[in-house]
Amino acid sequence: MFTVKDRERVRERVLELAAGDARVVASAVVGSLALSEGDRWSDLDLTFAVANNFPPGGVLDDWTRTLVDEFDAAQLFDLSTGASIYRVFLLPGCLQFDLSFTPASQFGAIGPKFKLLSGVAVEKPHIQPTAAQELFGYAAHHAVRARTCIERGRYWQAEYWISATRDYALSLACRRRDLSPFYGRCFDDLPADVRHRFIEALPTSLQRDALLAALHAAVGGLLKEATDLPESVAKVAPRLRELMRMTNDE
Repeated sequence: MFTVKDRERVRERVLELAAGDARVVASAVVGSLALSEGDRWSDLDLTFAVANNFPPGGVLDDWTRTLVDEFDAAQLFDLSTGASIYRVFLLPGCLQFDLSFTPASQFGAIGPKFKLLSGVAVEKPHIQPTAAQELFGYAAHHAVRARTCIERGRYWQAEYWISATRDYALSLACRRRDLSPFYGRCFDDLPADVRHRFIEALPTSLQRDALLAALHAAVGGLLKEATDLPESVAKVAPRLRELMRMTNDE
């Protein structure tokens, strides 16, 4: 695995690239390293502003060639969000490096984990947590799909939907407690009793009974965490409970 020194070496080299590239006019650290020194396992996230008369994609492609040549970086995928383009790399030692570029006129923080290193940033609205109603709606939908898959004997697919139901319910639990609902990053910070409630929502096997038990726990946990949505629960809860009582002959 990579070391902290490996990560720092990549960081310093990329910032050196920025300092020597006239197209780049600002830089920032994002992610966990923006607020602290991180830990042994923290990945590297750097973001840069590109002068408005240059396409960010061109800078990204140029830097990609350098990263491949100097660090044997493997390009995993690109993600475009608004005017920003992100490219995720996997470096030797399994160091993940997220590199992004944004036109200077739109370069700024979209969340609290942003530390400006050079240049200037504009004020931008931060990304808001997913609405509770949306989290609940997805979870309910996934629960129905899970039960359908169980009845069809599609047990691998059923496990997929059960896990998705559980994860959306846990995201709803995070949102209720002002914890981040994104990517499971705060599941471990939930109160012990909440985490314990969802343990049984982890399927212990791909047998029918085990999948039904896990789905039942996931649905129960979801309804427990949806108390801030009384109208939706009033309509949906009876239907989900009916779903769980359904026999394979129905």
